[in-house]
Amino acid sequence: MAPTSPKAQDKDKKTEPQGLNMQPPLADGAPEPHRVPLPALIKAYGHLHRQLLEGQQARILLPLNPLHVDEDLPLPEKLMTEKEFRGNQEAVSKVPFQVLTGHQHIVSSCHFCVDDTKLLSGSYDCTVKLWDAADGSIIRDFEPRTKAPVVECSVTADSRRITAAAYDKTLRTWDLETGKLLWKISHENFVVSCQFSPDGKYVVAGLDVDCGICITDAESATTVSHVKGHHKSSITACCFDSDSQKVASVSLDRSVKIWDVTSRTTLLTIAKAHTNAISNCCFTFSGHFLCTSSWDKTLKIWNVHTGEFRNRGACVTLMKGHEGSVSSCHFARDTSFLVSGGFDRTVAIWDVGEGYRKLALKGHNDWVMDVAVSNNKKWILSASKDTTMRLWNIEEIDRIPLVIENKKALGLKVEQCEECDRPFSIYESDIFSETVTKCVFCRMDAKDVSAEASSSLEEKD
Repeated sequence: MAPTSPKAQDKDKKTEPQGLNMQPPLADGAPEPHRVPLPALIKAYGHLHRQLLEGQQARILLPLNPLHVDEDLPLPEKLMTEKEFRGNQEAVSKVPFQVLTGHQHIVSSCHFCVDDTKLLSGSYDCTVKLWDAADGSIIRDFEPRTKAPVVECSVTADSRRITAAAYDKTLRTWDLETGKLLWKISHENFVVSCQFSPDGKYVVAGLDVDCGICITDAESATTVSHVKGHHKSSITACCFDSDSQKVASVSLDRSVKIWDVTSRTTLLTIAKAHTNAISNCCFTFSGHFLCTSSWDKTLKIWNVHTGEFRNRGACVTLMKGHEGSVSSCHFARDTSFLVSGGFDRTVAIWDVGEGYRKLALKGHNDWVMDVAVSNNKKWILSASKDTTMRLWNIEEIDRIPLVIENKKALGLKVEQCEECDRPFSIYESDIFSETVTKCVFCRMDAKDVSAEASSSLEEKD
């Protein structure tokens, strides 16, 4: 749930000078002009005075707002068409895209499904929609609709079922192919997040008031675990690892927690992971690393496999990618890159290994609420407060002049990982560049295995 940002009134806006209160003489027999009663004048003055005070207060509080961006970015006077606006504003960084329209309110959640041929979205207009990725047409509205804004939706890995959490305190699950409602459960608290487990057996929901998580059996709709008071403040997002055995959750209290489904215990807690509220989280496909995005304008990647963060903190901190709060994050399936969305209206594509932003996709007219990456890594989907989604084609991203220029400026070259075959960047000036043959994640995994082997040898001795 994203708080609204107060907009200050234009303090430089001047009122036109008022002329003298002179009226033309009345014609013979004309009725006298209507006089406004004094109580009405007093009420109108009070309303105007209150508006002026609220505007002044908004200007004072604006710098303190965590959603405030560094620059004053005025909204365009009209929505730009695809011909007028091709991806990034700079000509050297054009990315083909398609604008998907059909929602009447904020688009809060988006996903690829059915082998990247379909798209799923949830919106504050109380609808969950299925789209055709090829032509951008709406295939289905899932019925019955929720009675309040949809805050998040999720789809199983096999694209058979979808689930949606709404502010009417419900969690609904439908059959994706038929559109039939399979079950609906109501909670006592607002449901602010929901995610299917990769194996499709569970649904985890993040709850607002009791600061907890609730894990539900996706088939029978029965409660498996309900952990109240899991965090000290409202949960903002939760997700399963690749094995469907652990649930990561993040909160307004700036902490990260991982819960074990089988043992029903908290495996680890990172108390002060960020300097502001954490908005989202996602695991790598291996489940060894967790990315968190925050209102402090950064993203962090944590090695949750070994607990290395206890001594060294995050193994990667991604900065200078967004000018405002970061709302969402999503790894590519092979972890070759990371995508994030922000309240600065941009989508950032990150080189995780070297920790820099490869490209910023611009075009949305309001906050980017959610992002997704296709399994084939050719497409990025973004959902926005401007009521639209955008489907970006990044298949040729490494051939974009701006990306090439950025790599040259940083002195980077691209290599292929001998372990997992994913591409990774390395500095050409690095004296060890010839000997580095694995990506950062495979190097970290190898380091973890070595550390575990050393520990077991010490125990035997």
